[in-house]
Amino acid sequence: MARWHSFGRATPASTRALGVEEAMALMQAGRAAPCAFLAYGNGRSYGDSCQNVSGSLIVTHGWNRILSFDPRSGLLRAQAGAMLSDIIALAAPHGWFPAVVPGTRFVTLGGAVANDVHGKNHHRRGTFGCHVEALTLMRSDGTVHECRRDREAALFCATIGGMGLTGLILDATIRLMRVGAADVEEKVVPFSSLDAYFDLAEEADSENEYAVAWIDQLARGTRAGRGLLLTANHARDGVFRPAGRARLAVPFQPPFGILNGLSLRLFNAAYRRAKERAPGPRRTGYADYFFPLDGVRHWNRLYGPRGLFQHQSVVPAGAARRAIPALLEAARAAGQASFLTVLKRFGAVPSPGILSFPRPGYTLTLDFPNRGRKTLQLMEVLDEITMEAGGAVNPYKDARMAAETFAASFPAWREVERLRDPAFMSDFWRRTALRLARAAPTTVRAAE
Repeated sequence: MARWHSFGRATPASTRALGVEEAMALMQAGRAAPCAFLAYGNGRSYGDSCQNVSGSLIVTHGWNRILSFDPRSGLLRAQAGAMLSDIIALAAPHGWFPAVVPGTRFVTLGGAVANDVHGKNHHRRGTFGCHVEALTLMRSDGTVHECRRDREAALFCATIGGMGLTGLILDATIRLMRVGAADVEEKVVPFSSLDAYFDLAEEADSENEYAVAWIDQLARGTRAGRGLLLTANHARDGVFRPAGRARLAVPFQPPFGILNGLSLRLFNAAYRRAKERAPGPRRTGYADYFFPLDGVRHWNRLYGPRGLFQHQSVVPAGAARRAIPALLEAARAAGQASFLTVLKRFGAVPSPGILSFPRPGYTLTLDFPNRGRKTLQLMEVLDEITMEAGGAVNPYKDARMAAETFAASFPAWREVERLRDPAFMSDFWRRTALRLARAAPTTVRAAE
C-alpha cells in the first residue's frame, strides 16, 4: 500500500491519493465531499499540516510545468507542483533567483505559497508570499478564482500561508529577484555566547542579504550558547553553476535512530572546525549555503523509524535574550539533543498572508528524535516558554501543539476558517482550529 508521509514521519501517513486532474473533475462535477481533500506537494512539511488521514491527498508533484518566464522582468508563472529547484535551474542563468528560499530546494511552488516559507533574508525580503503576484485557485464547487492583492484579495491573503485549506492551487505567478550570480560570498563569524550573537545580529542583517546562526546546542558551561554566524551576499560575476546531485544518501530506514549525544557532538565539532577553517569571505555554490541538507538524500531517516519533531518558535526582540537561552536550557535539561539548531532574526516586512508565521524578533529551530512522551513533554515546555515571552509557534512545522497555543499564536485563524473550502481539511486544522470552532460555534462557521 502506498503511503504519503510528512517529512518528520512522526504522524500517521495518508494512504489515499488522487491526481490533480482527477480531483478537478470531481470538483467540477459537484462530487467533492466535505473534508475530503488536501493538496500534497513533495512532502517536505515536518508535521501533520500536509496530512488528511481520513480523506484523500491531491498529489501535485506531477502538475509541474513552468508556464511562462520573462527574463527581462523576472516574472514567472508555474503550476503548483513545480519545484523550486526547477525554477532556479531555469531562471538563474538569466540572472534571476527566488527572492525567498527555505532550507530545501525540493519544495513545490504550491507548498511554498501554502506555507508562506521564509529564508535567511526575512529582514530584507519578507516571506515568499511577499513576492507572489497572482494565484489560480479552484474551489470545490468547481469555480476557478484568479486571486491578486487587488482582486479577490481576501482569498489571496487566506491562501498565502493558508496550509492548502482554501482550495486547490493550480498555479502561481511570482516575481524573482535580480542577482549577479546564484553563487554567494559567505563569511563565517564565530561567537562565544548568545549575548555575543545578539550584539552582532542587527548589524549583520543591515550589511548582508542573508544571515543565519548555527548554535552548538550541546555545549555546556562557559561554552554554552557558542555558535557561528553565517552571512552571505550573491556574487556579482554572472556565472551560473548548477547544483550537483546529492553525494550521499540514507538508502533505507535503520531500525533505530543513529543521531545520539555522541554522534551529534562529533558532528558539531566537525562542522565547527570546517567552517572556522574558511571564515571568508569565500565563494560557495548556492546549494551549499541555502540547502546544505539536500546533499544527503533521505537524511530524515537518521532519526529512526519513529521520526522527528521540529519545534520552531519566534519571540519578540525585547524578550529574546531571556527566552532563547531558556529554550536551549530546557532541551539540555530534558536530555534531548537537537541535530540542527538554527537562530535567525526576523525583520518587519509584513506578509499578505493571514497566518504567516514570521514577525519581528528572533526565531529558533530545534530538531528532536521522537522518543514518545518524553519528547512531547519537552515540546510543551518549549511552547510555554515561547508563549510567556509573547511569541508564537510555527504551525507549518508542528505535529502536536495544543489548540490553545495555536490560537494564541495566530488570533486571526477564524478568518481562514471562514474562507476555508469546506471540502479541504488537514489533520493539523482538525486538531486545532476545528476544536476551537466547536468550542465557540457562534463565532465561526460550523465545521462540516
